[in-house]
Amino acid sequence: MKNGRPNIQIVLVNTSHPGNIGGVARAMKNMCLDQLVLIDPVQFPHAQATARASGADDVLANARVYKTLDEGLSDCDLVFGASARIRRLSWPQVGPREFVDQVYSQPEGARIAVVFGREHSGLTNDEMERCNYMLNIPSNPDYSSLNIAAAVQVLAYEIHMRWYSLPLEGQNRAGESESLSLDGEPFASLQDMERFYNHLYEMLAQIGFLQTEHPRKMMRRLRRLFNRARLDRVELNILRGILATIQKRLDQ
Repeated sequence: MKNGRPNIQIVLVNTSHPGNIGGVARAMKNMCLDQLVLIDPVQFPHAQATARASGADDVLANARVYKTLDEGLSDCDLVFGASARIRRLSWPQVGPREFVDQVYSQPEGARIAVVFGREHSGLTNDEMERCNYMLNIPSNPDYSSLNIAAAVQVLAYEIHMRWYSLPLEGQNRAGESESLSLDGEPFASLQDMERFYNHLYEMLAQIGFLQTEHPRKMMRRLRRLFNRARLDRVELNILRGILATIQKRLDQ
């Protein structure tokens, strides 16, 4: 955290209308957020993005653009996936207030991402698998899909108001006394977790455990389990060591 403000990046996946990118930049700057990440945008940079940003040109100019979501989240410690719909495979879910509680309980320097999907279809299940939590903004059940900029504005407002309500000392020191994990270790990054999931898949396939009709569904449940546990680096290294030892024995 910087002066008590959380280190948050807003991630937009495959945004089709450049005006929505500009609207998001404006919503972010209104509430003192400045880290915008774009994953494979259809059109960017674009004059409509600049026009809708209405002065938040610096947010657009500093936006980081990546081809894949994995690249965009490679250095993140905690990831929330925004979704207007409940998934068939349930995912740990939080609302805006719970989301802010999580954000402000993170240790200093924790890198947090909030991921928003496409305007018409949102995030895929594969993309949601990269997230620790599904973030849902309560709204009219008969008309629940918010414009991306509006959704970002709601969450950015909640983040800003929590910071604004902190005493000055809390603004400057928020998160400093929080432990990294139960053992004081840094949490595993998303990139490290993806390597673990690939390793786990290889080993489970090698021993025949994934010889089922729905191996992807099984891996999705395992992802949900480990994402919920939120492993630190030492715990992850232990599990990787176990997998490597099993594979070594099988290869002998």
